[in-house]
Amino acid sequence: MNFTTRAIHDGQEPDPGTGAVNVPVYLTSTYAQESVGVVKFADYGRGDNPTRAALEAVLASLEHGRYSIAFSSGLSATDAVLRTLKPGDHVMMSTDAYGGTYRMLTKIFGAWGIHTDIIDLSDLDAVETGWHAETKLLWAETPSNPFLRVVDIAALAEIAHRHAAKLVIDNTFATPYLQTPLLLGADVVVHSTTKYLGGHSDVIGGAVITNDDELAERVKFFQFAVGAIPGPLDCYLVMRGVRTLGVRMDRHQANAARVVELLSAHDEIATVWYPGLETHPNHKIAQVQMSGYGGMVSVEVKRGAQRAKEIVEKTRLFTLAESLGGVESLIELPAAMTHLSTSGSLLEIPDNLIRLSVGIEDIDDLLDDLRQALA
Repeated sequence: MNFTTRAIHDGQEPDPGTGAVNVPVYLTSTYAQESVGVVKFADYGRGDNPTRAALEAVLASLEHGRYSIAFSSGLSATDAVLRTLKPGDHVMMSTDAYGGTYRMLTKIFGAWGIHTDIIDLSDLDAVETGWHAETKLLWAETPSNPFLRVVDIAALAEIAHRHAAKLVIDNTFATPYLQTPLLLGADVVVHSTTKYLGGHSDVIGGAVITNDDELAERVKFFQFAVGAIPGPLDCYLVMRGVRTLGVRMDRHQANAARVVELLSAHDEIATVWYPGLETHPNHKIAQVQMSGYGGMVSVEVKRGAQRAKEIVEKTRLFTLAESLGGVESLIELPAAMTHLSTSGSLLEIPDNLIRLSVGIEDIDDLLDDLRQALA
C-alpha cells in the first residue's frame, strides 16, 4: 500500500469486539491475568498499552522499520538512544541541531564520560578527519534545525558502518512522507511526534524506529525500565495526526514555497534558508533523497537582532511561539528561544535569524501578514 493508505490503516484496524473504526483510547494502568503470570496482552500499563501499540505499528510502517518504540517526548526518545552508549564513547553531532539534544549530550551524558564533537556532517572529509577510534554514533538532523542543512544519509551510513558505528537520523522536519532514512542506510530514526506527526500542537511525544534487533531490544527495555512512556490519549492524538500527514505536508510545502518566494525578493531579508532553493548549499542532496522540501523556512534579517525581534512581534497570523509542525503558522527567534542553550557554543545561532513554521492557512492571508510585519 502507498503512504497515505498505510497512515490510515496500518495498526488501526476496526476494533474486533465493537467494530469501532477508531482505535480506542485504553485508559488502563493494569490488566486482569488469566492465572498467575499468564496474561492476555500485558501485565502492566508501563510495559504496553493497546493504543500505544497501534501508534508504534503505524510509525514502523511509515518509516519502513521492524520496530517502533514510542516515548513521552522527543527528548526522552533521544535519551533512550544515547543510553545505548557507554563511558568513553564518542559522538559526532551536526553543526546545527536542536538545542535540547545538544544540552542533553553535553550537560548530562558528558558528565557520564560520553564525548561529543560538533562536525559539519555535510562535509564527508571532515567526518573522516574527525573520526575517533571511540566514535560510536553519528547524530544528524536532516533537514537541520534551524538552518535546514541536508546531509547525505547514504554516504554517512557507509562511513559509520565501515567503522562499526551507527547513524541516527532525526527525521522530525522531513517526516517519513518526504524522507525515509532507514531505506537509505540509517540505523535509527528519531522523531519528536509533537511536531508534524501530531500536527495540531496539542500533544507531546517521541519515537524511535529501527531495524536493528539488538538496539530495539535495548531501547524497548529503557522505555519500560525508565518509564518515559506516552499516555494512551497522547498516542491517540499522534495517531489521529498521522492519518492526515500526507495531505497536510502537501499544503505545508505549497505554502512554504510561496513564503520563500516572497522573502527571497524582500529588501529586509539578507538570506533565505530553504532546501528547495537552488542557492541552498545542500539543494542537490535534498533533490536526491527527499520527495519534497517541507514547511520550515529560516531567514536572516539585514538590520540585525532588534529588527528581527520587531518583525516576529508584529505578525498576526504567524504566532510568536516555540515548536513547529502544527496546522497553524509559528514564528520565532531561535537564538533567544529554542536554541538559547547553544549560546556561546559551536552551535550558537545568529541573533538576526528568524525561523518560520509555515502552516496550512490560506496562503494569501499568510503572505499579507508577512508583508505587514516587514513593512
